[in-house]
Amino acid sequence: MYIPPHFEETNPIVITAILTDAPLACVVAQTDSGLIANHLPLLPSPKGDLIGHVALANDMHGLIEADQEVLAIFRRTDAYVSPNFYPTKQDHHRHVPTWNYEVAHLYGRISFQHDDHAKRAAVGLLTRSHEHRLNGADAWRMADAPKDYLDQMLGGIVAFRIAVTRILAKSKISQNRAPIDYAGTVAGLEASGHSGMAARMTAQGAKPD
Repeated sequence: MYIPPHFEETNPIVITAILTDAPLACVVAQTDSGLIANHLPLLPSPKGDLIGHVALANDMHGLIEADQEVLAIFRRTDAYVSPNFYPTKQDHHRHVPTWNYEVAHLYGRISFQHDDHAKRAAVGLLTRSHEHRLNGADAWRMADAPKDYLDQMLGGIVAFRIAVTRILAKSKISQNRAPIDYAGTVAGLEASGHSGMAARMTAQGAKPD
């Protein structure tokens, strides 16, 4: 990934937020059949590995070799930025359209797990995280499902773990713009329905010229 120095994201808090806010990752791997990509929800374990599962019918777990390197791409909010957002456009018109976005690329070695314990752990981790964020005290639990039904569902998946070896992250949120244009971009994004990116930029704050 091309990362100019002023867009490089090294803050572990921001990188964790990208993974948390955009857990549906694109997992990319090179195989004998060519490149494959699958969109899968992933969550970091307490040790930093990425945990997930895939359908047994998905040939991903057969095409990717054990301990092979894969790339997991997480993309948080993004938005088109118009030159009309910049107040200084009226002074010199030396602006062009661009795109703001936040992404994290996590490289690691993948291992697939077919045992019941690993599959329950993977589903449990995803369930606890997302259900509690959505439903709080009313969160769905694996124990809510009939045992025979849950066993059947678990029989149809394969768990996996990605041992992360390298992280590249990028926050391209107008850090290279003058404060007046930075503020104009925030206002323009709010007005065009991109409140998520506007909020992210507000939290980041404009950098001095």
